[in-house]
Amino acid sequence: MKDRQRDTFDADELAIVLSHYSLGAIESITEFARGSRRSPKVGIVCAKGKFLLKRRDPERANLNRIGFAHRLQAHLAGNGFPLPRLVLPAHCDDPTQPVLVLRDRVYELFEYVSGHSYRGTHDETRDAGRILGVFHRSTRGFDRDPDCPTGDYHDANAVRTGLNTIPSSISPHESVVGHQAELLGTINTLYEAYDQAADAVRNFGIDGDPDQVIHSDWHPGNMLFKNDRVAAIIDYDSARLSKRIIDVANGTLQFSMLTGDQPENWPDHLDDSRANLFLSAYEKVEPLTEPQRRAIPHLMIEALIAESVVPIAMTGSFGRWHGFRFMQVVRRKVDWLRRNTDQLIEVLQS
Repeated sequence: MKDRQRDTFDADELAIVLSHYSLGAIESITEFARGSRRSPKVGIVCAKGKFLLKRRDPERANLNRIGFAHRLQAHLAGNGFPLPRLVLPAHCDDPTQPVLVLRDRVYELFEYVSGHSYRGTHDETRDAGRILGVFHRSTRGFDRDPDCPTGDYHDANAVRTGLNTIPSSISPHESVVGHQAELLGTINTLYEAYDQAADAVRNFGIDGDPDQVIHSDWHPGNMLFKNDRVAAIIDYDSARLSKRIIDVANGTLQFSMLTGDQPENWPDHLDDSRANLFLSAYEKVEPLTEPQRRAIPHLMIEALIAESVVPIAMTGSFGRWHGFRFMQVVRRKVDWLRRNTDQLIEVLQS
């Protein structure tokens, strides 16, 4: 499988795009190699400050969806939520649509926010939970509109379809040769675990919870930190209408996940102290019901499976790792979660 190259801006493209903004003299432009490989970014230092320019991944360039995300960001900014501010192109007539469209390419310019990646400290973990509570409290008053997406990782047919598709998407790879039975066994195990977790969540009555706008991608990679606090939440492309517990469970999973350089060396267990810190901080802002708390481990299983299955079914890989190799890791972690569901519920309630 060939490595996918990161898209970049060329000099002429940058000159044309920047001519549509009133930034003053440009002092420096630096490639910002982060996020989607199909969405190039550059950091800009100029007379008016520091900014980040982004060209949208073509698969995420739906203007209606982008407009919804921008309206949400404007709402959050008005409530003092920490996020990068969007910069309007010169002569923009619609402040709710601060995008630049040139030759079917979509560009966005943001004020640069200084910060660093998640370092796994308890204070950072606690603040990530608190800020999610602030997000949900703020979006409860956000007016919904026809462009608001729906759907999530819970009981999703797209996940089951993805599991069924994976054998054909990754079987030709050399890592699968001689291991076809193990691949099918892994898929069957994950399919069973996903269905059982979805059933458990339904039995807790979560499907009857009220809908509101959620972030739907609450993980450390979408945050910048400074002095052990969240400096900014930087990605709203997945925001949608759903149950807030969907965010809470995924956040609890993401901030308690133990990883490393190579997936085969990742431990099976989660960091239960970070899980507890994240959830406790969230509940100080937005309390949960007892059924919601008890549903969290089951939703974590669904989230873990969904996050890996969808990209592997589409591309045969998860980031830089081949799909079969990564699915073996997911299976180990799912097996651990299934064995330790009751213990994890106790940890989250302590």
